Amino acid sequence: MRQSRTGQGKMAVNLAKVAKDRGIKYFLISFTDLFGTLRAKLVPAAAIGGMAKAGAGFAGFATWLDMTPANSDMFAVPDPASLIQLPWKPEVGWLAADLWMDGAEVAHAPRNVLRRVAGQAAAKGYEMKTGVECEYFIIQPDAGAIADAADTQVKPCYDQQALMRRYELVTEICDCMLALGWGPYQNDHEDANGQFEMNWDYDNALKTADRQAFFKYMVKALAEKHGLRATFMPKPFAHLTGNGCHMHVSLWSTKDGRNLFEDGKDSQGLSKLGYQFIAGVMHSAEALCAITNPTVNSYKRINAPVTTSGATWSPNTVTYSGNNRTHMIRIPDAGRFEFRLADGAVNPYLMPAAVLAAGLDGIAGKRDPGARLDINMYTEGHKAKGAKRLPLNLLDALRAFGKSKILKEALGGELVEALVKLKTAEWTDYSRHLTDWERRNTLDC
Repeated sequence: MRQSRTGQGKMAVNLAKVAKDRGIKYFLISFTDLFGTLRAKLVPAAAIGGMAKAGAGFAGFATWLDMTPANSDMFAVPDPASLIQLPWKPEVGWLAADLWMDGAEVAHAPRNVLRRVAGQAAAKGYEMKTGVECEYFIIQPDAGAIADAADTQVKPCYDQQALMRRYELVTEICDCMLALGWGPYQNDHEDANGQFEMNWDYDNALKTADRQAFFKYMVKALAEKHGLRATFMPKPFAHLTGNGCHMHVSLWSTKDGRNLFEDGKDSQGLSKLGYQFIAGVMHSAEALCAITNPTVNSYKRINAPVTTSGATWSPNTVTYSGNNRTHMIRIPDAGRFEFRLADGAVNPYLMPAAVLAAGLDGIAGKRDPGARLDINMYTEGHKAKGAKRLPLNLLDALRAFGKSKILKEALGGELVEALVKLKTAEWTDYSRHLTDWERRNTLDC
């Protein structure tokens, strides 16, 4: 079914009528590139009909996609189901878009990749649902330090005073989520000074990914409105806990709507299928790091020394447990698991796509995660005999990702090659820089 030159057929919703009914004057037609950066064009409502059919035009090379200036125009075709009317600026509607070029989907575009892997799961009768815990710092606009000079506790997690000093910003963000129907249910000051986390209900993986992409934009925009700056950088301060992005995962039947991970007979409430899925994630964990921990800075979080609070709250070994936060994967409740590896720089679309791909491989291969470990990995990690260590840096992760036949087959060779190419260039650029540490330690050698 072709309704436009892009091959998309998404005109069931008349966006021009929606704009008139809701008082929307402009639309942000947005997409997320490989580095997780949101790109957009601001389109007047009078022109949305044509954009909905043909897409908004972009030069792909001007973003973090594997393209050249010689490539054809790229078109971002908005998905009407993703429409979010900005609560703090209701005359603007935000739309997640799928990327097309020369009449075909851009194979390595992150949202396209997630839709494709979700389709592979649906063909097997599965729907993955996810919830994310997005951590962020509120810092001074010049990025010099955290914005709250009084936030100095050694163990600042859940600090009521520090939380309430950010009441206006935190509640405005939460009010926006309430207005959007996301089901937010708690907001807290996190383990680092100046760090916060906000949680909302889980849902279909694509819907959660769209919301995560928008959430990051919303938090940054509202922080700026309050004269502050928000950052999701994995490790902005060496002595403090970094920004994680824990993802809760469950798999549901598309036939009868059952949670296929739930089993009341298991001590953890998890089904055999759930353990196989976990085993698949563990099997591909080293390669997954290229997606879940995609920056040079990421590895200063997952391989960090003890912070001032007493714990990094991030893994460095491929292990799983029950309700134990010192492991890469924990099972906090029946019917789901928490994947604790990813950080704030993670691409909202590539993370669920890669985890789903690894999990499906675990199910297909009937992989076994082995017995769970109940030890404290921060103090007794040496007892985890045979457990794989996570990569020490981005280059090691990229090498593992490039060699992963499992992820390449599921995510597509184009995605793997594009990400490895662009991120290796980033690593090379980082390696050219001389640090103060090198001068201090080797100047007199």
